[in-house]
Amino acid sequence: MTEFWLSYPFMQRAVLAGILLSVVGGYYGSFVVQRRMSFLGAGLAHAAFGGIALGLLLGTEPLWVALPFTAAVAICIHVLRSTRHVSSDTAIGILFSVSVALGLLFLSFREGSPVDAFSYLFGSILGLGSLDVWLSAGLLGIAAGTLPRYWGRWAYASFDEEAARAQGIAVGRDSLVLTLCVALTLVVSIKMVGILLVSAWLVIPAAAARLVATSFGGMTIGAVLISTASTLTGLYLSWTVDLPSGAAVVLLQSLAFLLAWLKYRFSNGHA
Repeated sequence: MTEFWLSYPFMQRAVLAGILLSVVGGYYGSFVVQRRMSFLGAGLAHAAFGGIALGLLLGTEPLWVALPFTAAVAICIHVLRSTRHVSSDTAIGILFSVSVALGLLFLSFREGSPVDAFSYLFGSILGLGSLDVWLSAGLLGIAAGTLPRYWGRWAYASFDEEAARAQGIAVGRDSLVLTLCVALTLVVSIKMVGILLVSAWLVIPAAAARLVATSFGGMTIGAVLISTASTLTGLYLSWTVDLPSGAAVVLLQSLAFLLAWLKYRFSNGHA
């Protein structure tokens, strides 16, 4: 059965892109969870809807529009919350609402059925093509490139931002780089998981790994493993049981979180 479901080129592309994106998602998801940036992930995912709708209106590949559109929203969020007059949650809430409103406006200008736009809301393995594989590989290359320069700085600031500033680390600039990396990862993952669930796809594996890991490095590795296993299993179930790929993946991640939570409860005497 395994050979059968992998004998189709679109499934081969979905599996390859899924593996690449899961590694990247687990890597960045650990920082998102540790920094309590989950709402930022949800905001950027919804902001991507505006870029996708604009791409559909222009008749071009939506990803090419959604990537710079979402990056621009991420920069705006960073600038607003850096002023200290606007809280992070407020900036995210305003900008993702504006982005969604623009997306609905763009779709209203577009002739034809909005079905293709709705496919981005829920994710579809049928929508993954060679472009998604190449973009996923590019994201993995970027993530690998951040390891020597940013890993230690991001981790330090994640646990003690003030101490990182005192050590001369450019926390604001580093945070912007991380936010942009998260934004690009979310946009590329939307075809597989869907706008409505992609932020959960990013956060849940890291949240589960955090419950059982004894170090931040262990948490990151655990997040990558949980993300990869749930994505591959979810894609398989999506094919064999005819389930939405995003829903299948996120439900499996939620099961992993439940098991990790139960292990944490029992191992710490909270039963």
